[in-house]
Amino acid sequence: MFMSTSSRKLEHMQLCAQQQVESRKAGPGFKDVKLVHRALPEMDMDSMDISTSFLGKKLDAPFMIASITGGHPDTTPVNAALAEAAEETGIGIGVGSQRAAIEDTVQEESFSVVRDKAPNAFVYGNIGAAQVKEYGIEGAEKLVEMLDADALAVHLNFLQEAIQPEGDRDATGCIGAIEEICSIDVPIIVKETGAGISREDALLLKEAGVAAIDVGGAGGTSWAGVEVYRAKQRGDRISGHLGELFWDFGIPTIPSLIECRVSLPLIATGGVRTGIDIAKSLAIGANLASAALPFVAPALKEGDSVKQRLELMFEELKVAMFLCGCPDIESLRTSSSVVLQGETLEYLDQRGFDIRDIELRSKLL
Repeated sequence: MFMSTSSRKLEHMQLCAQQQVESRKAGPGFKDVKLVHRALPEMDMDSMDISTSFLGKKLDAPFMIASITGGHPDTTPVNAALAEAAEETGIGIGVGSQRAAIEDTVQEESFSVVRDKAPNAFVYGNIGAAQVKEYGIEGAEKLVEMLDADALAVHLNFLQEAIQPEGDRDATGCIGAIEEICSIDVPIIVKETGAGISREDALLLKEAGVAAIDVGGAGGTSWAGVEVYRAKQRGDRISGHLGELFWDFGIPTIPSLIECRVSLPLIATGGVRTGIDIAKSLAIGANLASAALPFVAPALKEGDSVKQRLELMFEELKVAMFLCGCPDIESLRTSSSVVLQGETLEYLDQRGFDIRDIELRSKLL
């Protein structure tokens, strides 16, 4: 039995809030990145500046609330809570796939509420690569207009599509469709949803004209895992088996960040849970970090829960920067020292990367 897009979006959100859907074995790689401590940071932590800019928009912290939900009336208050927190903390926010609103205009409010509650925030829309082929430039422009969006994200989720019974498994023509919509008036971000992006695909995306890449690496929410729970509810043996087998499939976040260093702005998503994770992401080469899962449960609670979680992460980031002797985000990205080790280093070696040749600076030697 196939669900409507709207019902499926609500089910996805509920499962993420109620079940263990994170990676079981494959971590995002943050444990392999060691920030080098500066015992003499020679700076005043209280004068630290964690603001940055991304695609022409100033953010008060190098972070975005990643795409979570929308597309069902019950998701409207969740997006409202997330957007209010983004506005109050001065960060960016994305919405879940707007496909449901294209199929049923009644669902538009569950997305447009984000701009209503966050009039000054960096807001990005979201649609799947498979739908881009169908909707084209006109459809993309409608999605942007729905949110008065600052950018549009095209998500790549073919791992999930391959497992779920409603999935669109035709991945042909996606890069051409992405290239076509890069002509619209807002930047196009291409984002994976938990399996990472390789260098080969990063180069294709750069050539297509995208403005930024969100690596969406393995190690955070597993959408194959989400599909396991859905399969159990339906008694779907095949989807359940596939979801279990591919639960941890993909390129972890840190290796994917290194794979995607192709002179485009990068967003580190996938298992980002603390301010230290944010600091490590930026020290490796990301421009921003983002996360979704940590904010689902808080968004279902009373007003300030999401804001409080964000503020805690940003305090953690400040402490990490202070202990690395970095007074601002630019110094964290260009001057901080890190040591790369473990499975990430082994992965890069097996992939044929020489860290001295991929513009990672001498700090990774």
